[in-house]
Order: sequence, then C-alpha cells, then structure tokens
Amino acid sequence: MSDFVSALLSSDLQLIRGVPKADLHNHLLLGMKVDRISGLSGRRIKPFQYNGNGIQDINNWISEQYIPVLKIPGIFPKLIEAGFQQAVDDGITVLEASIDVGFGNLSGIPPEEVVETLRSAHQKVAPHMIFRPCLGFPRSLPVRKLLRFFEPYLDLNFFTSIDLYDDEMSQSVHNYREIYRFAKQMGFRCTAHVGEFGTADQVREAVDALDLDAVQHGIAAASSPDVMKWLAERSVPLNICPTSNLVLQRVKSYATHPIRILFDNGVKVTVNTDDVTLFNQGVSEEFLHLFQAGLFSAEELDGIRESACPQSPL
Repeated sequence: MSDFVSALLSSDLQLIRGVPKADLHNHLLLGMKVDRISGLSGRRIKPFQYNGNGIQDINNWISEQYIPVLKIPGIFPKLIEAGFQQAVDDGITVLEASIDVGFGNLSGIPPEEVVETLRSAHQKVAPHMIFRPCLGFPRSLPVRKLLRFFEPYLDLNFFTSIDLYDDEMSQSVHNYREIYRFAKQMGFRCTAHVGEFGTADQVREAVDALDLDAVQHGIAAASSPDVMKWLAERSVPLNICPTSNLVLQRVKSYATHPIRILFDNGVKVTVNTDDVTLFNQGVSEEFLHLFQAGLFSAEELDGIRESACPQSPL
C-alpha cells in the first residue's frame, strides 16, 4: 500500500500533504490563503463570495479586494513567495502556474523584473520543485494588445507555456489562433480555459483550433461521449479543479463531479487548485474531498496523482 493510499484511507490531511503531488492549474498571484495576503499587506481582505455571476464575480473581487494590494510598493515578491510557500506546504513538487501577461504593464513592473522575481522566489522558497511558468492571456483584452504584452517576454527565455482564461463567451477561440500558432512555433506548451462555463463542443473546438496540449477545466466534455472519445484518443489532459467548480456552481457536489465520468471514458484528468486565495483549498484537500465523497477509490486517486507528477523529486 502506498503512503498516499494509506493517508487517504486514514483521512490524515497532514500525511496527504507529505506525499509528492502536482498542481498544473494554478494562478500564482492567487496561490496563497487570503489570510496570508492580509498579513503581508496589513489590510483586511474579504474572502471571496460567489453571487451567481460567473467569472464576473471573480473579476469584481479582484478589482475591489486584490488590485489595491498589488499597488502596495514591494508587495509583488512577497506574494509570489507566499504562492510558492503554499505549494511547498501542500507537498507540491511539480507546479505549473501562470501570471497575467499584462501584469507588468498594469503594475509598472518591467518584464525583466517580473521574470527575476519569479526565478528568485522559486530558488529561495522551492528550489527542488519543478516549476513550469506560464503566461496567462485574458480574453477580455484585444488580441493585438495581448501580442504587444507577449513580445517583451520572448527574449527572456523563461516562460514555458501560455494559457487563455477569463470569460469564455467574450471572444471566439479562433481570434487567438495567431497567438497560439506563434507560441507553438516558439516551443511553448499551449493550454486554455474552456468547458468551465461553456459546452462540450466548445472544448473540442478550442483543442482543435488552438492545438492545445491541455485543457484547464474542460468539465463540460463529460456531457458528450463523442467529445470524450475524441479527447481520449488524442491524450489531451483536463486539469480539473473540483472546489472551484463547486463554489462557482458548475457542479452540485463533490459526489456528482463529472471528473468521474471523464475518467471512466478514458480522458486523462488531473486534480488542481485553480485559485487557493478564492477557494481556500490545496491539492491535498481536493484529493481528500473526492475520496470522502466516494467518487474514487484511494488507489484510483493515487494513479491520478502519479500520472500528473511521474518525476516528482522528494
């Protein structure tokens, strides 16, 4: 019996945290508990509350609660270090985490400083962790502006992947084909948020149009046997965040989460946090929730864990 299986069977969260895991769907500036942000900033930060307005509720919270924090001089490195520390405390040994491509422009921090802050925090807090830095592209911005933000990072040879997120309905994925084609040519791994609020057909459309290596969320694919078969045949993984889906009312409970349907139909799935700040859960809690809900056996969850970080360092 593996240590992870034993820890799940005993519902021992500390033991679960001690086993190597991956977090492949993480927005790094939202990667720490909200109390930690309050402590670092000296400000009372209200916890996120969902009001039924989709991604707009998240954007409103960021605008009202988080943007003022980001404007505090010298806070950026502290927040990044806190995100890495949260991952370390959770037993994360493979971290694929994103930062908004426009963050530097918004905050007045040049791309070189953004990269150096990420590199320094990684080496300071989690030097043995496999870190895959990702640039996130919000759908709310015009494509040409995103390209202008992207360009200064290209010569820095730091980021390894790109992601597309924000309101799925704001623009067609086809508008981003130029960015994704260019990113592929430059050797970037390509991911995108799709199928969180959208449809199974939109998941397939995004994978096909953008030549995605992985899908962030993608849970809508569970409604279509054809789309699941198509994803399974192409070995396109879905990086799923159960608590995020529950809080944002995309699913009714852990026990009915469609990750089980996807898994049973041969689609590769991983278990991730999305935003620890908003949803207050680490990867360890996510695995425990799925096990305690009876959705997976401990052995099945161990297999999911191992498939996401097969080369995890101790």
